[in-house]
Amino acid sequence: MTGQRKDNRRPSAFALLLNNRMAAGGFFILVALLLLALIAPLLPLHDPNATDPSNRLLRPLTEGHLLGTDALGRDILSRILSGLRVSIAVGLSATIIAAFFGSLIGLLAGFAGGRVDNLMMRGIDMLMAFPYILLALAIVAVLGPGLINALYAIALVNIPFFARNIRGVTLGLARREFVDAARLAGKSPARVLFTEILPNVLPVIVITMSTTVGWMILETAGLSFLGLGAQPPQADLGSMLGDGRGVLFNAPHVAIIPGLAIFLLVMSINLFGDGVRDVLDPRLKSGALTRPVARTAIERDPASVPAEDAEDRKAVLSVRGLRTAFRMGRRQVEAVGGVDLRLGQTECLGLVGESGSGKSVTAMSIMGLVPTPPGRIVGGAILLKGEDLLAASDERIRGLRGGPVSHVFQDPLSSLHPLFTVGDQLIEAIRAHQPLSRAKAQARARELLELVRIPNAGRRLSAYPHELSGGMRQRVCIAMALANDAEVIIADEPTTALDVTVQAQILTLMNKLRHDKQTSILFITHDFGVVSALCDRVAVMYAGRIVETGRTEEVLDAPAHPYTRKLIDCVPVLGQGERRLDAIEGLPPSVDNLPPGCAFAPRCPRAQESCRRGEITLQEVAPGRAARCLFPLEAGEEAAAHA
Repeated sequence: MTGQRKDNRRPSAFALLLNNRMAAGGFFILVALLLLALIAPLLPLHDPNATDPSNRLLRPLTEGHLLGTDALGRDILSRILSGLRVSIAVGLSATIIAAFFGSLIGLLAGFAGGRVDNLMMRGIDMLMAFPYILLALAIVAVLGPGLINALYAIALVNIPFFARNIRGVTLGLARREFVDAARLAGKSPARVLFTEILPNVLPVIVITMSTTVGWMILETAGLSFLGLGAQPPQADLGSMLGDGRGVLFNAPHVAIIPGLAIFLLVMSINLFGDGVRDVLDPRLKSGALTRPVARTAIERDPASVPAEDAEDRKAVLSVRGLRTAFRMGRRQVEAVGGVDLRLGQTECLGLVGESGSGKSVTAMSIMGLVPTPPGRIVGGAILLKGEDLLAASDERIRGLRGGPVSHVFQDPLSSLHPLFTVGDQLIEAIRAHQPLSRAKAQARARELLELVRIPNAGRRLSAYPHELSGGMRQRVCIAMALANDAEVIIADEPTTALDVTVQAQILTLMNKLRHDKQTSILFITHDFGVVSALCDRVAVMYAGRIVETGRTEEVLDAPAHPYTRKLIDCVPVLGQGERRLDAIEGLPPSVDNLPPGCAFAPRCPRAQESCRRGEITLQEVAPGRAARCLFPLEAGEEAAAHA
């Protein structure tokens, strides 16, 4: 089987970090600076505080002084390395202090709520009312100049930043079900806070620290530049920059070199912090270290694009050899491994299979909705009335989305925006594709709600999604899909979350609308009962490939593939209470470690040695019927092992 992978381990955190070139660059620069700062006492360098007026203001690359000397003849290289140690130590110390006290305040305020929250947050608000750098200057002015006092000032003014962030996260977690379960189990408030909430907040604390330590170093350098931080003869990068200010015109290297050191240090820490944030973000652990783009990336070989044939020209939508992969670090895993589908005029094609078989990825690939990163389309063609969508421009795809091709997703509550009324969202969908005034678009929106049989359509336009039932919300999503006379509707399990009565109503409605509106439907489900009620043809999917296709009644009456037979046996039949429901033994294979030969062979009772070797192709078993099986079932035959 193509796309087989032996190593199915996820990339390590370090591998994910290295996959982000900017973060990796920052990491290596930071490591180099830290190593130089740490080994500086072991290097044959000048005393950083030793003055030599006879060698003052020497240029860089002078013999014995690689980076030159300052106004007092002190060696700049040794002072830079010494200042690096001081600046890094002060920045890290200030960050730890601010993170500890700020996080503690945020945890207590968010968890306790009520008066405790109000009291703590009002104190934080008072600190945040002052510009932080002016507040730091005021604190140092009270405590007196000095590096330790500057450290305390910078830490204090950054406590509100940590407290606000952690309080917001804690507030959301404190109302979650797992916290209620811990309380019901008898845990004390302190144990709930530190054993249930803190582990969930800890990644946020680490991320916040990694992205703020650079700014704390910069703030400390700013105080030293003004003479309020490190005091002579002690050197840090900020005080060195201040020393070079007086000789900037006749010896600019005295100020430029520590300025470059501050830039490299802070920039490397910030880049590395961004990488740490991305690695710790569970949404990006697939190996993607950038945010998803508007359209799935296309990385197919133009020479491998299938040629259009006569059947493609007859179809409204034709999918040929579609291959969609996910890049995880340096590995690429194919979730869809060569899918062929054809959808005719006003036809309803059911795409059936277990969860994880690749149905939704196939459907989302059609209009480029698979997030990139990590997804990308690496092969095949998708033809809409002969137009190859994979070769179309982004502007063309945007024009097709919600117009000729529309989607209806499984959860209408997550598909509809909670802050806008149903009417506003319908009007937006209409006006995105049609040059109508708002009044005409509103009238059209009302017609659409009436079309999908929503009572009191005029009043429902001003309702928010949460004010509607699940069935009503799904009808709104169907109305939105029909708003611009869609030629193809891709319905991704739109009835799964609905009760049986509403499910039947939605299926009846979709069946009626596709004939009235001359619309074709690609209906994705795992339920053969739904397929029998709505679909003209069915395609059964397993491990990223189509394993059987044909007319719905023919497939239901006489399935050819053992997997299809097993799926049908899982569906209860009304009036046959004594009928045994067979579960499919085993689990679907991971697409990054598919077995050789037939992917279903490890679970198939009919599998023979030949099923576990070579490529198994989709072969015609009857007119209009095809199955990816070497030993297809005969009519009425059970999926049992050969004798």
